[in-house]
Amino acid sequence: MGSARSVTINGLKIGGGAPVRVESMLKSRLTDLSACLSETERLAAAGCELARVALPDIALAPAFAALVKQSPLTLMADIHFDHRLALAAIDAGCPSVRINPGNMSHAAGLAEVVAAAEANGVVIRIGANGGSLNNAQLERCGGDRGAALVLAVEEQLRLLLDKNFSNVIISAKSSSVAETVRANLLLANKYPFPLHVGITEAGNGNSGVVKGAAGIALMLSQGAGDTLRVSLTAPGEEEVETGYNILAALGLRSRGWELVSCPTCGRRRVEVAELVARLKKLLPPAAAPGVTVAVMGCEVNGPKEAAGADFGVAGCPDGFIVFKKGAFVCRGSMDEFEEIVTREFAELLNQ
Repeated sequence: MGSARSVTINGLKIGGGAPVRVESMLKSRLTDLSACLSETERLAAAGCELARVALPDIALAPAFAALVKQSPLTLMADIHFDHRLALAAIDAGCPSVRINPGNMSHAAGLAEVVAAAEANGVVIRIGANGGSLNNAQLERCGGDRGAALVLAVEEQLRLLLDKNFSNVIISAKSSSVAETVRANLLLANKYPFPLHVGITEAGNGNSGVVKGAAGIALMLSQGAGDTLRVSLTAPGEEEVETGYNILAALGLRSRGWELVSCPTCGRRRVEVAELVARLKKLLPPAAAPGVTVAVMGCEVNGPKEAAGADFGVAGCPDGFIVFKKGAFVCRGSMDEFEEIVTREFAELLNQ
């Protein structure tokens, strides 16, 4: 699973058998340093492991330096066009930068960036985007946009490898699931470098979550991907939560307990959505990694259908029951729900 080679960013290993990492990107502008710091704190609390920060103007370099110094979260500078921005980010102590070597202002500028990255142990992420493919790339690939994305990555990668720099992460993204999956499977089979995956501009709401999850899951399930971002028009914490949910669904990684719940029907004894909400207030999101918790609407869907759950609750005629690994433990009234669930879940963890 994943790449043969690895890189390390501020102690965070990516690739080479490390867990698939979950990333995001700051939505706040560097013109509001306080908002940026607050966002890094929220992302870190949500489990984000690496966040990109757009540095679009050299005038913002002091604010970026202050953010790098104060952030509780490992950062990656997101740089376009001007090599001086990448140099400023490295000078500020940022341990990683994302650049497009092909659009650096001039060859000498790229050489300066590579030299600075080498001297400071900085990781460079390069990548192609479906929106920036040029006609020459498309023509060379016969109109195959997935292959053109690979070609675009290769052109950028060659610029770094020719300078004997290989401390890199590669990526190829598009808003098309098919294009992105094809490109990343080709890259994963051809190169040993860590691979960042995601569907760019996935959208918002349910459609964005589904689109991002579909593409990322297809890539990860076929061995492509060492770090991911779910690109949503939503707060970064939602991107992080969705990322972990994808990994948990694939059995690759779990930050905390995993919820399974029935979709409900006319047989239900309780309102499952309400019971889920009550249970989530009792169990911290990052508690008990690898533990499966079930919330079921009735005794039919309770211990039997959720027999694989480590801990579960199900509605019954006079309240609810608690079960563990399909075995009945106890019952109680809804007034006792918080007390009983807290006690029984604590006992489970102490076993």
